[in-house]
Amino acid sequence: MSDEQISALQPGAELKPGPQSTIAAPTDQTQTPRIPEELSILPVRGFVVFPDIQRAASLKLLDDTLPRTKVIGLLTQRDETKEDPTPQDLYTIGTAVLVLKLLRQAEDKVLVIAQGLRRFSLRKIVATSPFLRAEVDLPQSVSPPASKEWKATFRNLRDSAADSAARLFELAPDAPEQASLMVFNIDNAEQLADFLAPNLNVDVPQKHAILEELDVEKRVRAVQKQISAQLEIAEIQQRLQKDVASQFTDAQRRAYLRSQIKAIQRELGEAEGGSEEQAQQLRKRLEEAKPPEAVMKQAERELKRLDFIPSASPEFSVIVSYVEIVADLPWNKLSKDNLDLDQAQQILDRDHYDLEKVKKRLIEYLAVRKLNPQGHGAIMCFLGPPGVGKTSLGQSIADALGRKFVRISLGGMRDEAEIRGHRRTYIGSMPGRIIQELRRAGTCNPVFMLDEIDKIGADFRGDPASALLEVLDPRQNNTFVDRYLDVPFDLSQVIFIGTANYIDGVPEPLRDRIEVISLPGYTEREKLEIAKRYLVKRQLEENGLKPEQIEWQEDALRRIINDYTHEAGVRELERQIASVCRGIASQVARGKTEHVTVTPEIVREMLGPAKYVRETKLKTSKPGVVTGLAYTPQGGEVLHIEATRYPGKGNITLTGHIGEVMKESVQAALSLLRSRDGQLGVNAEDFRKLDIHVHVPAGAVPKDGPSAGIAMFTALASLFSNRPVRPDVAMTGEITLRGLVLPIGGLKEKSLAAMRAGITTVIIPKLNEKDLVDVPEEAKQKFQFIPVENVDEVLAVALEKNGAPSASKPKSA
Repeated sequence: MSDEQISALQPGAELKPGPQSTIAAPTDQTQTPRIPEELSILPVRGFVVFPDIQRAASLKLLDDTLPRTKVIGLLTQRDETKEDPTPQDLYTIGTAVLVLKLLRQAEDKVLVIAQGLRRFSLRKIVATSPFLRAEVDLPQSVSPPASKEWKATFRNLRDSAADSAARLFELAPDAPEQASLMVFNIDNAEQLADFLAPNLNVDVPQKHAILEELDVEKRVRAVQKQISAQLEIAEIQQRLQKDVASQFTDAQRRAYLRSQIKAIQRELGEAEGGSEEQAQQLRKRLEEAKPPEAVMKQAERELKRLDFIPSASPEFSVIVSYVEIVADLPWNKLSKDNLDLDQAQQILDRDHYDLEKVKKRLIEYLAVRKLNPQGHGAIMCFLGPPGVGKTSLGQSIADALGRKFVRISLGGMRDEAEIRGHRRTYIGSMPGRIIQELRRAGTCNPVFMLDEIDKIGADFRGDPASALLEVLDPRQNNTFVDRYLDVPFDLSQVIFIGTANYIDGVPEPLRDRIEVISLPGYTEREKLEIAKRYLVKRQLEENGLKPEQIEWQEDALRRIINDYTHEAGVRELERQIASVCRGIASQVARGKTEHVTVTPEIVREMLGPAKYVRETKLKTSKPGVVTGLAYTPQGGEVLHIEATRYPGKGNITLTGHIGEVMKESVQAALSLLRSRDGQLGVNAEDFRKLDIHVHVPAGAVPKDGPSAGIAMFTALASLFSNRPVRPDVAMTGEITLRGLVLPIGGLKEKSLAAMRAGITTVIIPKLNEKDLVDVPEEAKQKFQFIPVENVDEVLAVALEKNGAPSASKPKSA
């Protein structure tokens, strides 16, 4: 039978529903119903608490028999696997039971609650269809004579069963909770053996052997033997469990419980989504990335921690993010360098006009990389005003080398964690910008541009410039440690290039680690060529115009350069060209014209009145007015320094938004002038009776620096000697109280400013004569440079010759 798992039920036992068993204490023999000689036979398999009747023959048996009699016979199958057993498949000794209750359940199942009455033996099969019926005999048990030995055997069985009932019946899932009390209350040896036998943890043939045994003494001894064996096994298991439990740590217990929880969740369809699969995928990605051994060990430690952390924990996602970043970093991925110097030269010439000195230095850098690929080259920094092409030069270098180009802007950066990263102890921590950009680039040797390196800030969160010291040191950056990664990363293959507008904004320790390459401002001719070759073509394409629809005259471009831009670079120039192109594009789109030639008049019509009026040379000469030269991040500028005097008490007034250094230059010039009053023909009493006012026009623009020293001295000397300064002369240089002229910076930019202003003579310090090689040839052709060593030579050149000169005129450079 498929599911009516009834074992060899012992006579005198009763099947009742209960949480652990269906066997109750034996009933009184006087109440036992009469057992007929012919019984309906119900084949059963194994042992189940509640007999579950489902086969058609079994249901037919119950329906036909129970209305006439409540007594049926149970015979156990020899082979439990057979669905329709024959008489030969059944044991010949069985148990007659009294059906107490029959419960019909869903799916045509029937639950039978029965009480065991007594043994019977199979005499003759009467019928096999629709169910088995047989004639039976009721064999009598053979009880031993009363003796002390028999009593001792019985009591030994009862006491051992009662004392050890808790452990014994733990092995029998059908044992009742009151088993120990029941055992103690049974006084009949046969009943006690028949009560204990069904609860033994032995197979069905062994139980059936006890059922077939009619000798009560042998039956009792057989039960005693099985109980003793089971108690011994129980004690051994208990000892083993204690030994294992003593070695079972808390961590192992938690791991075991977690594995059980995961198994339960998988069975319920509530698995958390495969953290194990995720760990395997991360491990595979790590192996593909091939990081150094130390990094691999660190990542493996983090992966092992995932096995002990619930996926809902915040730390789980932190570890996963960390391992993903480690796996994504290009530990061994290199871009193959293209070290063809001729091709690199062509790319640089294609993208940039002029800048021969810069291009020469870049080709030298590539040549060194070609001859020594493992060498550590210098860290270059492009220094120049905005719009001269510093950033685009970095892109051209990357194109020439065949490497990826990465750029980050450092302007306004104040947190050093932006460079070194955040520690993983903080929520939302992440690597620094260096590691992030390398991860995006996908190679460990890109061209890495650090833009606006002179505009790094510093506050209570740290100094990013100090964090860059390690990054930009070729001898240290091969073991750069980002705080988030906490493992070394090799930056020695990266080509770092910095950009800056003003070298004074770069901290001194950082300046010591970089090689500064200056990109000065462009001349008018250079701007014109850049506009013709690059800017006009780019704006035609961006505004949807074709070359045959628009033609630019050079005079129109010059008009934009001179009247609508005021810069060292070409960024504003491109914006103004774009504005003109947009105006023409609107006319072409409306069908008003098909071809336009851009003339200066059209430029004025499109852009309006001129935006900038440049400082030019002085129209007339007047005592106390001098033309000076200044350098700004936007390029060179012309400064007209004015000095006047009036009755007073010898005070000096300085105006024009000048800085402290320039104020000190005025004081030094005045002191030098007073020390030389006899040589210059100046009345010493004038310094006590007259007040002096020095003004630098364009008062809204801050001005500072020592390079206006000789201009200040010349203005005061001209004022007190009443000798005008030549209007075509400009000058730059720092002075000392001994009258020496010291060198200055930005000579090329100042020279370009003088050329734009129409100056014909420029006085420069003698020590700056070496820098004339950087001055454009165009400027050298338009005006004369006069190197001087002291202020006497300055006055000899600058002052008008309406009186005796103070010194011989120096030779021009």
